[in-house]
Amino acid sequence: MEASFEELISSYIDNKVGISKDFLSESLANNLRDSLLNLYKEEELKSAGIGHFGTFAKNKEIRSDVIYWLDKENNNPYELEFFALIEDFIAYLNKECFTGIKSYEFHYALYKPGTFYKRHLDQFQDTSNRQFSMITYLNVDWKEGDGGELKIYDGDNSQTISPTNRKTVFFKSNEMEHEVLETNQMRLSITGWLRKDLIEVIVS
Repeated sequence: MEASFEELISSYIDNKVGISKDFLSESLANNLRDSLLNLYKEEELKSAGIGHFGTFAKNKEIRSDVIYWLDKENNNPYELEFFALIEDFIAYLNKECFTGIKSYEFHYALYKPGTFYKRHLDQFQDTSNRQFSMITYLNVDWKEGDGGELKIYDGDNSQTISPTNRKTVFFKSNEMEHEVLETNQMRLSITGWLRKDLIEVIVS
């Protein structure tokens, strides 16, 4: 477990974008994927928006995924296992890098074929609580041509990351603009943020 944490942190320090190819175990990834697909089948996923509070809006020309916020109170054993992993990572990150992370929020995200999320930052204009963005992918047998890559911008440079199963991507929320390129296959992930305030898991 600590090896994947160190891989994520080391690659972040080297490239401003941390990547671990097997942050999740295969069994946990499979179970989370099944949970996400069951929620989708039950029509529990809702259209995602942009902004928050008074600025919240839904605009499918900018963002066209559907999401479901994770919550410990759901008592889903696999989501609880995921939360425990995230809490272990936060403890390791705070110990090794003195980041002062105190809480987190995560949601499932599902992109149907033809959907996308245009270039954006994960930090709201009126608050800086989100410190790091984390995205973990649940896509089995993803191949070139399936689309749905994460494109991250760093000034005039960019890098494109394929959403392959069990991979986690980690970067500073207020620094790295990014987008989800149009996907040609159903694209599944858990997306969230590590925060410096004391909130619990967000539900919306």
